[in-house]
Amino acid sequence: MQRSATGVAVGDLQRRLMAAGFDLDDESGVFGPGTEAAVRRFQEDRGLHADGTCAEQTWASLVEAGWRLGDRFLYLRRPMLRGDDVADLQARLGGLGFHHGRVDGIFGPDSAGAVREFQRNTGLVSDAIFGRDTAAALARLSARAAATAIVGDVRERDQRAREPRRLAGRRVVVGESGGLDALATSVARTLKEAGAFVTVLHHPDGSVQASDANAFGADCYLGVHLRSDPGCTASYFGTPRWESPGGRILASIVVDELGSGVLVEGESTCRAMAVPVLRETRMPAVLCEVGPPAVVVARLAELADGLGRAVSRWAEAPVEA
Repeated sequence: MQRSATGVAVGDLQRRLMAAGFDLDDESGVFGPGTEAAVRRFQEDRGLHADGTCAEQTWASLVEAGWRLGDRFLYLRRPMLRGDDVADLQARLGGLGFHHGRVDGIFGPDSAGAVREFQRNTGLVSDAIFGRDTAAALARLSARAAATAIVGDVRERDQRAREPRRLAGRRVVVGESGGLDALATSVARTLKEAGAFVTVLHHPDGSVQASDANAFGADCYLGVHLRSDPGCTASYFGTPRWESPGGRILASIVVDELGSGVLVEGESTCRAMAVPVLRETRMPAVLCEVGPPAVVVARLAELADGLGRAVSRWAEAPVEA
């Protein structure tokens, strides 16, 4: 849905936006400038590409935003349950030391295991289903936690501290969603020459790329995406509740290698986002958006070398960089 659309679906969109705290002044059922602005604000708040258009990704995020902890039973299923209620549960369990993974709002095996362990420690039936009794026990205990959502952060830092401080032997995924085959292939070649095990993914769907990267057992994921305007943006997974320490470090190194007039002109920034390819990967991941196309074509070899150096520097960097 976008500007000028009308109908019941637009009205549903507007109701969900207002329920999520984003006011608008358009007529009900009319996608006007107020609705477009509200969609854009929602996208910015959720770490999505803010274009003011409600496509599949934005709609799914709006649906997730409508769930509150206790609204439904949470359990492991396919497809996995997603929502703000899941993120709240992960954060609370993380604050109590039970959830060791990301606070990503996806109820996967880590979340099910955390619920089971919490139930076992509180004398409940250990069925890994978050229902009324488990919710009541969590409400009693979570208020005692001094901080929330810190265990996953500690776990990623600890894992990174145990990794070898070199690129050789590491498993790296380079992904592109269309139009940057040559750049992705060149980056992969540079990394392979440095001794890394590399696979290149070519697919427009970020969720598919994330699944393939997870199956490869990658140590890090580097995605490249073409933008029309000059500049470089390196995005890593992050939400107001949690962010990937390793992803943040890699993103900052990518901008250092490519941005600020080094290889691309225009604004160069790092930012936390929650797009599928970053949210669903299980390893530190960065999506590098670079442009304009003419610069990418003219400096393809230099950009490939710069991205290769960035991954190498990330592999050698200390836990805190």
